[in-house]
Amino acid sequence: MPRPPRKTSGPGGGPPRGRHSDSSRGAPPHSRKPDSERARTNRPRAAAPTPKSPSLPPREGERIAKLLSRAGVASRREAERLIAEGRVKLGEQVIDAPSTVLTSLKGVTVDGKPVKEAEATRLFVFHKPAGLITAERDPAGRPTIYAALRNALPAGAGRVMPIGRLDFNTEGLLLLTNDGEFKRQLELPATGVPRTYRARAFGDITQAQLEDLIDGIEIDGVRYGRIDANMERRTGRNQWVEMTLSEGKNREVRRVLEHLGLKVSRLIRAAYGPFVLGNLPKGTAGEVAPRDIEAFRRTLPGGKE
Repeated sequence: MPRPPRKTSGPGGGPPRGRHSDSSRGAPPHSRKPDSERARTNRPRAAAPTPKSPSLPPREGERIAKLLSRAGVASRREAERLIAEGRVKLGEQVIDAPSTVLTSLKGVTVDGKPVKEAEATRLFVFHKPAGLITAERDPAGRPTIYAALRNALPAGAGRVMPIGRLDFNTEGLLLLTNDGEFKRQLELPATGVPRTYRARAFGDITQAQLEDLIDGIEIDGVRYGRIDANMERRTGRNQWVEMTLSEGKNREVRRVLEHLGLKVSRLIRAAYGPFVLGNLPKGTAGEVAPRDIEAFRRTLPGGKE
């Protein structure tokens, strides 16, 4: 059973809006546009989203992009890109709108390959070593986490996606799931899932300076939210600092510590929500029990009691 990280201190189209044909309201001849331009102007545009109303019956089915994401084909954003490229079909018909609503994935293919219905959510914890890219491929040819995962994940794990990223030189806990919607939920800052890091840094810093981060900090025009930071131990001018945050902006821990005059020589993610790195060896992975996934989901905004 995972334990929580230690708490420290305190498609429908519609007419174009705001435009009129040349015949409306008696437009003068000199203001008329060429036929080709007029045709472009008068093309239907997507209507604004219809506000949800409790009086409306519940919609049957889900948007195709969401279904593909839930089935682990790709993230929702990546699924939208696949649709835009015409790579998704229902039977022989190309699906050209990510807002297309379907009740199931029966008959749906991506690049000609049938898509399976979503399986039960699975979640894995992986101890990412430093020196791996959190991506499927790297243009520079650097090794990726997927090379290591071939040996780390159990047989039959299927396609998994990382929840958040760890930089090339950052090590520690990386969560992986087959559920694109679950991934998205855990990554959204609004969900507020805490991430805990341990940083080894060189320089001078006081506990009082670290405690000031509880109110957040602005660096070069970027605002970083609440950070719960504490000194773990110090040896000369080297110290280990533990930091818990919930936004997870790009290189946030390194940037904050460097702003405070420290040079980070090692960075480890120790926990993501209630899931902890513990003594998991580098390059290995373990699976979270379904009951623990469901217990965690009940703690998230909108989770079922």
